[in-house]
Amino acid sequence: MKPPGDLQNVAMIGFGEAGSILGEDLAKLGLEVVTYDILFDSPASREAMLSKARAAGVRPRDSLRDAVNGTQLVISAVTASSSSAVATSAAQLLHPKQYFLDINSVSPATKRNNARAVETSGADYVEAAVMAAVPPQRLAVPLLLGGRKASELEPVLRSLGMNVTTVASEVGTASAIKMCRSILIKGLEALTVECLFAAREFGAEDKVLSSLDRSFPHMGWAGNLPDYLISRVAEHGRRRAAEMREVAQTLRDVGMESVMASATAAKQQWVIDRLNAKGLAYRHDEPFAWRALADALTEQDARRGE
Repeated sequence: MKPPGDLQNVAMIGFGEAGSILGEDLAKLGLEVVTYDILFDSPASREAMLSKARAAGVRPRDSLRDAVNGTQLVISAVTASSSSAVATSAAQLLHPKQYFLDINSVSPATKRNNARAVETSGADYVEAAVMAAVPPQRLAVPLLLGGRKASELEPVLRSLGMNVTTVASEVGTASAIKMCRSILIKGLEALTVECLFAAREFGAEDKVLSSLDRSFPHMGWAGNLPDYLISRVAEHGRRRAAEMREVAQTLRDVGMESVMASATAAKQQWVIDRLNAKGLAYRHDEPFAWRALADALTEQDARRGE
């Protein structure tokens, strides 16, 4: 298949959930997609990661330098804690006429610092805020773009089937939208964990859910919503906790207290820490039930003598 437009090749830096999905979908369009992930450097994870890349039709590279060399579009899809290091390292390797698309969930200040680093190379920096979970919508996941060249890159990405919207010519606005939205979305997940785990302890969860459904009849509290919200924490709590720490920093950067964001990060992290302590993990091959998770993490069965 011939790739659309003038874009012929892409470097995906980071081959985790988002990077691997986007990389695979771009490769299916006929683009040459290469990738570098720090896990390629670890003997314990190298072969599995290389196999994952090849299965996706993506060519692995042994270094960041090899990945970005001669590539038209570089997409940074790493962890929040690695975002700045990747931008700084890439700045030593990039050249004019290359785009650097930063899709990481970090604060506006971090994105601005990343932009300054990348633009010293002459390459064009564009920030992107990922506004929904990547797996269901894959390449069509909504992205908000920002930066001086965002409107220039937008039609290129749209030609690939990407759902992108430029929201600002300056870097930081798109990330601010993402960070502020996360206070509510990730906060609702954390509140649901605390609310329903506590209700389960008292044997009152059905009454609580019934009350919530009467108060908010269109949200789905009597249906799948509780399982969905809590499953997101069980599956992605570590990444969500890291993002919420970025949200907390975003608030502090503008002189606001980060009470809710910090508490949300702590609750998301608590679920993951408890899972790890018990040798448990989210299972994609099994139906998810929040009650079973609550029982496992709070050792409810043992306390009830069941």
